[in-house]
Amino acid sequence: MATGPLRVGNASGFYGDRFTAWREMLDGGELDVLTGDYLAELTMVILGRDRARDAGLGYARTFLRQLEDTLGTALERGVRIVTNAGGLNPAGLAAAIGALADRLGLTVRVGHVEGDALDRPDALTANAYLGAFGIAACLDAGADVVVTGRVTDASLAVGPAVARFGWGRDDLDALAGATVAGHLIECGAQVTGGNFSFFTELPDGGHRPGFPIAEIHPDGSAVLTKHPGTGGAVTVETVTAQLLYEVDGLAYLGPDVVTWLDTVRLRPDGPDRVRVHGTRGTPPPETLKVGVNRLGGFRNSMTFVLCGLDIPAKAALVRGQVEAAVGPAGLEFTLARTDHPDATETEAASALLHVHLRDGDRARAGRAFSAAAVELALASYPGCTLTGLPGDATPYGVFTAGTVPQCEVPHVAVLPDGTRQPIAPPPVTRLQGPPVQQNALTRGPSLRSGRRGALGEVVGARSGDKGGDANLGVWARTDATWGWLRDWLTVRRLAELLPETAPLTVERYELPHLRAVNFVIRGLLGPGVAASTRFDPQAKALGELLRGRIVDLPTDDGTGVGTIAAGGDR
Repeated sequence: MATGPLRVGNASGFYGDRFTAWREMLDGGELDVLTGDYLAELTMVILGRDRARDAGLGYARTFLRQLEDTLGTALERGVRIVTNAGGLNPAGLAAAIGALADRLGLTVRVGHVEGDALDRPDALTANAYLGAFGIAACLDAGADVVVTGRVTDASLAVGPAVARFGWGRDDLDALAGATVAGHLIECGAQVTGGNFSFFTELPDGGHRPGFPIAEIHPDGSAVLTKHPGTGGAVTVETVTAQLLYEVDGLAYLGPDVVTWLDTVRLRPDGPDRVRVHGTRGTPPPETLKVGVNRLGGFRNSMTFVLCGLDIPAKAALVRGQVEAAVGPAGLEFTLARTDHPDATETEAASALLHVHLRDGDRARAGRAFSAAAVELALASYPGCTLTGLPGDATPYGVFTAGTVPQCEVPHVAVLPDGTRQPIAPPPVTRLQGPPVQQNALTRGPSLRSGRRGALGEVVGARSGDKGGDANLGVWARTDATWGWLRDWLTVRRLAELLPETAPLTVERYELPHLRAVNFVIRGLLGPGVAASTRFDPQAKALGELLRGRIVDLPTDDGTGVGTIAAGGDR
């Protein structure tokens, strides 16, 4: 059994990430494994439509182009590649990699993992989220490249760790620690300063953050770092930000282990190095998460520019005219008050009226709608103009999440020699109870509120989507500010600051080791990202919206604010 750390780098956080990252990671320094995450709920819709047009597709074709320039280097340096770019057709991508290697004159051993695809009536895609042990089986059999379909994002790093250290199903703390490491690197540069609240404090101002590396140890602990000389930074705060990204409660449910996020501890381990340790794991649930995408119909949008006076009346006129032209069913109107009084420029004096239409009838949602909007140009409010030309409708998907018993999913590792090795489900599972959240004010504020200012002066935030739900993680920069934040930022306070959350079910969880509070906002994104007409459809900016609110800040924030390197062992 190996005793040294396993260096796992990541070169892709989504389908469309930095194309050159694969080359940068291979040339930047030593690695044992290089992973690439390409799948998201919206990506599955894209791949599903590709497959509907051509049964031979359904995988992330960009990965093949990236591999053409890097496969030889990876083989030469002994860097093994693990990716979920197989999407809906991992066998097809595995075959395409073999054909690419033949064309390049290379010998490559490719394994792939399948079994995640499920039969669901009327579904464009339906996939269970598999775990890490199929990946490990392919690596144990000597694969240079492992291609998967829908596995949990963290499994891309957990699988190589299982193969390296020989962990079994009962090594729960180690599996949980590696799960945290995988979660931290899965979104690429987001853990090295990308999308970071305090980007102005980064050494390069956030210009071009490098991609991350997790040095995973035999006990599952890890050190997060990056190649020397690359941009961005790896600090306790950049790691905290990513740890809070797209998580639900304190129990992070996975197919191989339940990872308890409130046990995770972070501490600096040198320049651009953060040690992640203390993570505890318990047996996984007996079910796997299932993501289902169905075609929900067709959608189209037009945006009216409303300038100057009488903005509400102008918006009401457009609404009445559009409804009269195409009927009210499926229409949605959103008025963005971007206008400023007494402005000297047209743009500063203008509000935007976004009009969306969703319908099962492509013709009604298409030119019939957009042309009706354009026809108002000379017959509506004064100054009528639109931001775009009429266009056709596009199909959209609706995402739903469910579960399926692990024993009903045929998790299979297809080894490089073609052998099909079934992966048994975990022998021990545990029924998961409802999450326990912390909602009430149980303590008095530890710091007095005094001066007025933006909340983001003393806290950072990271937000994102979970199907139709959104998560919003908020962390304090100092211990003193954490005491204030913990007691001040309740569900009720959040509703005051972000009124759109008030009518929704909001869950609240405290993570004291991270000095953080995480909110899960159920239903904020409606039927999911692909169908959402919200201005910020993936809730990526929700955290920055909160940080921009003016509130009564604590009179003493404990100092230490203003340096991303601040923070001791948590």
